[in-house]
Formats: sequence, C-alpha cells, structure tokens
Amino acid sequence: MFGPHLLLEAYGSPKEKLANIGMISELLDGYPEKLEMHKIMPPYVFKYDGGNIKEDWGISGVVLIAESHIALHTFPEKEFFTLDIFSCKDFDVRSAVDIALDILEPVHFDETVLTRGREFPRSIGRAAKVVHQERRRIASVK
Repeated sequence: MFGPHLLLEAYGSPKEKLANIGMISELLDGYPEKLEMHKIMPPYVFKYDGGNIKEDWGISGVVLIAESHIALHTFPEKEFFTLDIFSCKDFDVRSAVDIALDILEPVHFDETVLTRGREFPRSIGRAAKVVHQERRRIASVK
C-alpha cells in the first residue's frame, strides 16, 4: 500500500476558533512534527470570503510534507471543519484526530481512513521482478 488518508469532518466547533487564522496556521505548522512527518514548506493559510454564499467564508490551509500533505478547511458560520491528512507512510491516526479535536473542540465528528495505492510498488526492483515473472508465465502459456 502507498499510505493512509485520514478524512475528518467535525461539527459544532466554536466559531471564534474556526475563524482564527493565526491558530489555524499554528495548528498546521505543528502537525508534521507531532506526527513524525517532515514539513517541506511553511503552511499556506488564507481567508476565503465565501464567494456567492457569504456564510461559507472560512479559513483554509495546507502544509506540504515529504510524505504528502495536510489540509484544513473551516466554515465558522456553520461551525464545521474538514481535515485531510495523506501520507505515504503510516502515521498515528488516533493522535492526528485527537490533536484537531483538542484544539478545535467540535461537538461531534466523523472520521474515515482510506488505504491509498493498494498496488503501489514500494520497491522498483521487486516490481520489476514480479513483472518479469509474470511475462515469463504468460509466454510459457502461449
């Protein structure tokens, strides 16, 4: 497998926390180290004005990590946020969820963990060996 992808959706967080761009930036800045990942750039965090739906305004941010990315989107008026953490290496999902819950204090949440890249070849050498063996098997059948 390539790695886990955590999808967290949370409801009932205090509006003032979800609207705090400094706190969201600090959360994203500290996440990689807490999960034993490697930040390759500072978080990019900005306020979105909601476009045509003004109550959809919020704070969005992403931090790129050597292992992939961490993204957070808040909707203060709706007391809702989403968090995605995708990594090419295993990480402590429970810890990742708890960090967000402790800081953003939702009333309830849903979490899903997907297994990405189930057939991703971790080793080019092993993948080449498997392909070679399969080609030999197919050739012997003909």
